[in-house]
Amino acid sequence: MSFEKMLKQVEHKPAKVKRMLKHNKPKTRKYGRVINVCVRCGSHAAFINRYGLHLCRKCFREVAKELGFEKYGHEV
Repeated sequence: MSFEKMLKQVEHKPAKVKRMLKHNKPKTRKYGRVINVCVRCGSHAAFINRYGLHLCRKCFREVAKELGFEKYGHEV
């Protein structure tokens, strides 16, 4: 059951609403892993923030050539 749906059920009981908000309301985060989000897919994992990319590694591999990145030291 979602947070908003549960809150609607007890909205006429102020004490329960207060307790519900204290324990169940999602936190607004200021730092940590959750803050960085890939601009293409919305993933939090393997995030590349360097050079202002704001991409996860999977999306970076898809668009690296278009952005001008090249692989060095790998003979084909």
